[in-house]
Amino acid sequence: MNRTLLKKALKLFTVFFRIGAFTFGGGFAMIPYIENEIVEKNHWIESDEILDIFAVVQSVPGVIAVNSSTFVGYRVAGLLGAFAATIGVVLPSYIIIAVIALLLYNFKDYPYVAEAFYGIQAGVTALMVHVVIKLGKKGAKNLFGLGLAAASFLALTVFGAPAIMILLVSGVLGLIAMNIRRIKKNNEERS
Repeated sequence: MNRTLLKKALKLFTVFFRIGAFTFGGGFAMIPYIENEIVEKNHWIESDEILDIFAVVQSVPGVIAVNSSTFVGYRVAGLLGAFAATIGVVLPSYIIIAVIALLLYNFKDYPYVAEAFYGIQAGVTALMVHVVIKLGKKGAKNLFGLGLAAASFLALTVFGAPAIMILLVSGVLGLIAMNIRRIKKNNEERS
């Protein structure tokens, strides 16, 4: 096996291990850290592509952090990279859960432990709001995008529509809107 590939796989493992170890609140709370590591620090993926990656990994079954790590790992170092990144992001959770199960189960009713988790939940909420604002700026670039985002939000929260249905309908509407814009542009150029 090639040394460069092994180095890339090791780097992927360490980056995603760090993301998995120091991010609380699940996959959505990890998005800012994943984006920072992938785009800003390591330049594995271009900034324009990151929103597409998050959209794709959310549309398949599984956890967004695991799907993202697998996708990025594969893009950077093939199957070995996908394996290394996926193990890297998942392993900290297993370690933390094992430690909690062994040591903290008996302390769950202590006020300090309960308050610490309350504080962590508040921090995770702030991270998720940050992600929504940041991705919203990139994803809703015009009135159509803002309207579609608002309609999708209402469909999910008020009517309980399945997320996969929202993604499929949004994708179809996006294709239709793109074709309408293309047709208008072609008609304007002919005039």
